[in-house]
Amino acid sequence: MTNISRDSDVVELNDPPVYDYGAKVRSRRTIRNDGTFMGKDIGEILVKKGEEGYVVSIGTFLQQFYIYGVEFISTGYRVGMKRKELEPAVPLPQPPAGEAQ
Repeated sequence: MTNISRDSDVVELNDPPVYDYGAKVRSRRTIRNDGTFMGKDIGEILVKKGEEGYVVSIGTFLQQFYIYGVEFISTGYRVGMKRKELEPAVPLPQPPAGEAQ
């Protein structure tokens, strides 16, 4: 059996996705093509830090992470991103005071 290198011990799939369909998000870092984006060379920049887009799909990876398919406004590219690569472009709704989180 091979050892899979995971970048976290956290299993996000134990909880619901942080972002929902249609959520406006912003990239926290520059994203380069890892070879899975057709028509672009490996290493070519797909998304620049700070670019905004909308969540259009939610999948999973390695039975551990949610992968958010984000369509970026400026380029029209749809890129799969992990939660740690995204931040909300508008504040996420907070539960009313006094309710358990």
